[in-house]
Amino acid sequence: MNQDERTQSIIQYLKEKQKIQLEDICELYGVSRDTARRDLVKLEEDGAIIRIRGGAMLPTLTKNIRSYRERFQDSGNKRAIGQFAASLIKDGDYLLMDTSTTVQFTAEYLCTKNNVVVTNSIDIASVLCENPDIKTQLLGGELNAWHRNVSGPRTLEMLADFKVDKLFLGACGISSDGLSAPSVDEAYLKLKMIERADQVIVLADSSKFEKHLFHRICDFGKINVIVTDQEPDRKMIEILTDKQVELMIVPGLN
Repeated sequence: MNQDERTQSIIQYLKEKQKIQLEDICELYGVSRDTARRDLVKLEEDGAIIRIRGGAMLPTLTKNIRSYRERFQDSGNKRAIGQFAASLIKDGDYLLMDTSTTVQFTAEYLCTKNNVVVTNSIDIASVLCENPDIKTQLLGGELNAWHRNVSGPRTLEMLADFKVDKLFLGACGISSDGLSAPSVDEAYLKLKMIERADQVIVLADSSKFEKHLFHRICDFGKINVIVTDQEPDRKMIEILTDKQVELMIVPGLN
């Protein structure tokens, strides 16, 4: 096993066990302490781990967020999640759609009638303008080319004038603390969206679980439903059950 194969295996071990010691690496891969130490140095330089006394752990804070276009191209199970989420929409529902690649798939599969959609996503607005049965309210504000949305004080001001049946919210990070986002402004906007909806439906593929970003959006007390592609770990299921969050697993993906 070469170094690249070992480091990938070490990351997988950390995802399951949270921590690893130098002795564990030596025993698992039959290498010397010096080789194990070099593996950890490489992983630390790549930003994949945090070295601790005698070993390593995964960082708890996620910092690197890809552009909207990159995330959309790497769709994975997001399309299936979006399609399933569209089945939760009824004729006549008033909807709020957050800027999210998974929520964009929901918009693409929307086939009900007489819906009104409020969004700050230019891509979701573009999708919906092709649907003659949907009325779209595009929030105003400053255009962010990286995230392909509008935001800022004007966005919040306009948002406060709307009330909807359902919010479809893309999740950046889901941990035991609740939902989190990479910036204060994004977290605050998502929180204000939550306050404007009777039902909050979070769309999140399994990679979003156990991720904690810079700023918390809210705890699970403000969330009604999470739609995902596979069950999270037992601890997360217990938290969601305790907070009365309905967990919906898209069938046929496992």
